[in-house]
Amino acid sequence: MLNEFKAFLMRGNVMDLAVGIIIGAAFTAIVNSLVGDLINPVIGLILGGVNFSDMFLDLSGTAPASLAAAKESGAAVFAYGAFITALINFIIIGFVVFMLVKFMNRLMPKKEEPAAPAGPSDNDLLKEILAALKK
Repeated sequence: MLNEFKAFLMRGNVMDLAVGIIIGAAFTAIVNSLVGDLINPVIGLILGGVNFSDMFLDLSGTAPASLAAAKESGAAVFAYGAFITALINFIIIGFVVFMLVKFMNRLMPKKEEPAAPAGPSDNDLLKEILAALKK
């Protein structure tokens, strides 16, 4: 059983998956910084100084001053600003993955379609069968 497990771990697909997860985790940190430190401030500036990370709706009626204060007090809040940030992250990651796949497809050699086998076409064969049936 130990040998089977070792063989499973050493297969190329498992190692590729492990590398992908590690790079994905690092990429997530970069995208979070891009969104939180660059994109959201610009959007907030365009919208008149809005800070997405602090946008919330108080459901408890305690009227906390900030989202951090609401979470600290345990108040029920609807943190839609965090959702907007997550949505922006998702769109950016999706676009980057799309561009990466598109780039990789350009690098991969195109598979040549197999040459059509030499011989009669389907129509020729059907004509021969029809002629044989008519006899």
